[in-house]
This record gives sequence, C-alpha cells and structure tokens, in this order.
Amino acid sequence: MELLDSPLGIAAAGLLGLLVGSFLNVVIHRLPRMMERRWALECAEMTGQPVPDQPPLNLLHPRSRCPSCGTGIAWYQNMPVISYLLLRGRCAACGTRIGWRYPFVELLTGGLFAWVFAQHGMAWPTLAWFGFVGALIALAFIDWDTTLLPDDITLPLVWAGLIAAAWGWSGIALAEALWGAVGGYLSLWLVYWVFKLATGKEGMGYGDFKLFAALGAWFGWQALIPMILMASVIGAVIGITMKFSSGLREGGYIPFGPFLAFAGLAALIVGPGQLLTWVGL
Repeated sequence: MELLDSPLGIAAAGLLGLLVGSFLNVVIHRLPRMMERRWALECAEMTGQPVPDQPPLNLLHPRSRCPSCGTGIAWYQNMPVISYLLLRGRCAACGTRIGWRYPFVELLTGGLFAWVFAQHGMAWPTLAWFGFVGALIALAFIDWDTTLLPDDITLPLVWAGLIAAAWGWSGIALAEALWGAVGGYLSLWLVYWVFKLATGKEGMGYGDFKLFAALGAWFGWQALIPMILMASVIGAVIGITMKFSSGLREGGYIPFGPFLAFAGLAALIVGPGQLLTWVGL
C-alpha cells in the first residue's frame, strides 16, 4: 500500500491516464458518428424507409485507421504520445499530418489522473474522480467539434455525482449534491427560456443544462455560481478573440460546454472558492 501511495503510484496513475486519454480520443471521434447512425436508423424505422446497410461501428470496432488513407494503425503505432513523437506527427503510410490534439488529450488525461491520485491515494474516491475527469474531457472536445453533449455521458455523470456523494466519495453531503444537480439544471433552463422569449433564438442547448447539473451533483449547489462565472468569463474572452480573428464558425457562435467542463476541472484542482478569486470576485 505504501508503494502505491509513493511517487511510483502517482507515475502509474499518470500512465493509466495516458492510456485512458488514448481511448478518449476514440470516444471523441466515434461517439458523435455512432449517434448520427442511431438517429438515422430511428428515422428510417419511424418513416418506414429501408434501414441503411452500414458496417458495424462502435468504440471497439473497427480498429483505428488513418482518416486520410484508411490504413490500419498497428498497436506499436498507437502508443500514447510515444508513437506520435516517433512518427513525428505523421501517418506512417501516407505521411498525412496527425493533429496535435491526440497527444494533448492523452497528456491532459495523464496529468489529471496523476494529480487525482496524489490527492486521494489508493482509494475509491480516486476511481470516482478518474471517471469525472475522463467524462469532462470527452464532453469538452465533442461539444467543441459538434456542438453536441451526448446524453450517453452527461446523464451517467449526473447519477455518478449523486452516488459519489451518497457514498462519501466526493466530500459533499447528498443533499448538497441533489440541490446542486437541481440548481444547475434549472438555472440554465431559465436562462435559455428568458433569452429565447426575448430574442426568439436559442442561446444554448439542453446538453448544457445536463452538464451543469452534473457539476452541481459533484460539487454541490454552493459551487454553481463560481463555476458559471468562470465559464462565462472564459467563454466571453475566447469568443471575442475568435470574433476579431475571424475564427468563429458559421453562425457566429461557440459551444458553451467546453467552458463548463474547464470550470469543473478547475474546481476539482483548486476548489470552487478559488474560482471566485480568479474571476475577480
């Protein structure tokens, strides 16, 4: 047990995080496509149209391939970070550049896993916070790419937060977690409807409500204001910067989910109270 709580244990947690980060890259890429297939299948069944015949696609099959040339990626070319460096950021078959985000997600997950283990050691809360970290990273990048926050991740994250509170893993009382989930959902739901009634436009999606409910379940209702303030400030700064640099996507909007996820990870590391200081309150 002492060995696991030593720097060696922290390094092992970081290595686990690198491996999980590699899997998260698969989730980020494939889950939206799996959702699109599911929606197309449901629409075909409801309208009586022929069900499209497509090859199986899930998080495990088919094995990873280069999106440019379609060549399968061997296991030794898929090692977190190391393979990216050895291949110099390019596909071994066609030479197409591999995005920097793949090793970034792996390093981010590995660093956060190591930090969580350093704080909690070999204990059940460590596994709970590992799941929290992985879910937020996946949600942040999926939302940035597609403006979708999948129920497949947000809803289990809400329930996991409540369960973690009930079992004493998150460090807050179950009542605080419950009201955090309620307050997180209803607060953004009200903002959504006020904005829609005033402008006739939708300022955010229902996935944002669920993600904020999940953060409330993990940190309690007291943490909602610091997290929403931090997410709003960072989102505004990045949005203004992208507007002046002509970096906004069509429609002139950016998703809010990544900033909520960042605020949740910041609350994990420094605590919700410190977030108020960071935004100047």
